[in-house]
Amino acid sequence: MTERALLVIDEGTTSTRAMLFTPDGTCLGSEQKDITQNYTAPGWVEHDAEEIWSLSLACAQAMVAKAGGAGRIEAIGITNQRETIVFWSRRTGRALAPAIVWQDRRTANLCRDLKDKGHEAEVQASTGLLLDPYFSASKIAWALGTWPQLEEAGNDLCIGTVESWLIHRLTGGLHVSDATNASRTALMNIGTGRWDAALMDLWQVPGTALPEIADCAGRFGATSADLFGAPIPICGMAGDQQAAAIGQACLATGDTKATYGTGAFILTNTGCEFRRSEHRLLSTIAWQLGGDRNYALEGSVFVAGSLIQWLRDDLGLLASSNESEALARSVADNGGVYLVPALSGLGAPHWQPDARAAISGLSFASSRAHIVRAALEAMAHQTRDLMAAFASDGANWQSLKVDGGMIANDWLTQDLADLLDLKVERPVFIETTALGAAMLAGVGSGMFGSLEEAARMRGPVERFEPKMEEKDRDVRLAGWREALAAVLG
Repeated sequence: MTERALLVIDEGTTSTRAMLFTPDGTCLGSEQKDITQNYTAPGWVEHDAEEIWSLSLACAQAMVAKAGGAGRIEAIGITNQRETIVFWSRRTGRALAPAIVWQDRRTANLCRDLKDKGHEAEVQASTGLLLDPYFSASKIAWALGTWPQLEEAGNDLCIGTVESWLIHRLTGGLHVSDATNASRTALMNIGTGRWDAALMDLWQVPGTALPEIADCAGRFGATSADLFGAPIPICGMAGDQQAAAIGQACLATGDTKATYGTGAFILTNTGCEFRRSEHRLLSTIAWQLGGDRNYALEGSVFVAGSLIQWLRDDLGLLASSNESEALARSVADNGGVYLVPALSGLGAPHWQPDARAAISGLSFASSRAHIVRAALEAMAHQTRDLMAAFASDGANWQSLKVDGGMIANDWLTQDLADLLDLKVERPVFIETTALGAAMLAGVGSGMFGSLEEAARMRGPVERFEPKMEEKDRDVRLAGWREALAAVLG
């Protein structure tokens, strides 16, 4: 290897990994380890923050060794599961409590109470977000009011999202968060780019515990020398969905990407305009460079790949996730079976945290293939609902760039094109979240002069054109609307 490589730490919900990229976007290697999911009560999801750190470090160390040592690494980029919140000691760097995961719903009543008191409008005006357990602030408020060790920590307490936690451990003390992750806490005013005093007061969150908000690219600090044999600069960071949008080169106003991972997340670039949604989408920061913010509208589906994992691990309907494609192809249609995957409530545009999943339309003619096909079809159904909401907010999709683990499934990708009646574009290298973090690290280190220059890392794409007859699409959509209405009550 003649050129120095970019190292990415991609800390996700179900696994953490490190990947090594050349400046032209070639992936030189990857190391991945599963993260333990702790379901400590109905609707509760926790991670062990120390496990996140130790496994992320091990993956990074493996890739540094593969590169030939720290001297062969130009910079580190970090991307992470958003909204998950970590509590730790500033002095020791050790976690003080479990990490509360973005999927966790324990604060549904708290959010509902604040909504009933009329606070949602002020939260949305400042943050672009809605009052929902999904976002970090309610998790922080609950933890501060429940876990006595956090109150006892006083000014020693650090609170941050996962990239903030990793950077603190990597650098031995830096407490910083990038603007994309900060924008998902419901504590940051995304118009000013700063923590909002009124929101901190609403949630009773001490500002002393929060990190400094920084750009997504720049020289933030360097790793402690003992971790990799020599310091490596950390030059890029972004939440996973923003990183995926960058990796998909969604750099122009109107560009839209959808990532189908544990959940499904769709972002449309709205440029330098902070556009407030009138149809229960989220306004968020796409990236921040040089203090200037680029915005996006976002629709969030809580259950996507985790639905297939549930069918495999808990219901035993699949031997492996890859089997889902063959089963979907083995039947002519869904046989009237619909699956509404509200396993952790429903996200955009419904925002019903108490909704529960349902499989409808079963008969003796139904097989496991019909149920699995209905699960895959639910991805297109939910995306179609979001497409309508985006259009109502004036953000029409001209095409859709897709990525994430589920999109390796050709049947699913074609079903998206068919049901949306839209061209769907899939990069040959589908790990665009990690790629976006590499692009940011390249910009931050000076390897690239701009995100547009870094976009050459994306590589070739495949295109899927719609083939479904309109009458067949109408039948599908009518069945989905009926199934969804039953769940929404």
